[in-house]
Amino acid sequence: MSAVATSMKVGAVVITMGNRPEELRALLESVAGQDGDPVEVVVVGNGSPVPDVPEGVRTIELPENLGIPGGRNVGIEAFGPGGRDVDVLLFLDDDGLLARTDTAQLCREAFAADDRLGIISFRIADPETGVTQRRHVPRLRASDPMRSSRVTTFLGGANAVRTKVFAQVGGLPDEFFYAHEETDLAWRALDAGWMIDYRSDMVLYHPTTAPSRHAVYHRMVARNRVWLARRNLPGLLVPVYLGVWLLLTLARRPSRPALKAWLGGFREGWSTPCGPRRPMKWRTVWRLTRLGRPPVI
Repeated sequence: MSAVATSMKVGAVVITMGNRPEELRALLESVAGQDGDPVEVVVVGNGSPVPDVPEGVRTIELPENLGIPGGRNVGIEAFGPGGRDVDVLLFLDDDGLLARTDTAQLCREAFAADDRLGIISFRIADPETGVTQRRHVPRLRASDPMRSSRVTTFLGGANAVRTKVFAQVGGLPDEFFYAHEETDLAWRALDAGWMIDYRSDMVLYHPTTAPSRHAVYHRMVARNRVWLARRNLPGLLVPVYLGVWLLLTLARRPSRPALKAWLGGFREGWSTPCGPRRPMKWRTVWRLTRLGRPPVI
């Protein structure tokens, strides 16, 4: 391992609602068992008390639920402004588990070897079957989850981010609360010249679940997709992107209640503030296209 990789400081942010104490402890033990220098961990109780955690793990208890991006942003700032006290931050779901002891070391090596690498998306696998769901492979060609590649987005609860990315483009969008906050950060990072890798050898075990289990899923997915386009896309692409997603949603034939919630969120996305608008450069559109996912789908 290079001297640069060895010297990299790694931290981890975990947000919790306090309702999975056994899974949280197992995750923290898997982080403590990583090879190399210890990974400093901050657990954020997102509107709830933090269950008992191992000695040395820092905790922050928020009086209200700030949502996924808001909670993670609090965790980032716990490592200094923009997380600057460490070089790399891992973001891990509280019911996940690092499958290998060399994940932190692999992250150090990857970031040290490529100065433009800003984000790494881990592979999520079911702990019992080892299966990776297609939706957990952050590219259109998702049939082979064992193939690592450059990608245009990443998985929110199984990733590593170079903290220089936050210093340059800011953190996750607080107002999104849930859904698409990773793609918002990914697009801003790519527009600033950073790259994103999907690594199949960096594995987070996580039980197979459906995102629609969340009551707010359909509304927030639709609302935040509109916000994502309004914030980040050149004006000409906004109606194209949202038109494609409207057609895809209808083609999937959701239930009547789901479609009603989705359409309500879609309208909400147009009628409510979405945060600052910083449209990406056309050269970034071309980069996304070359990487296999033009920002119209």
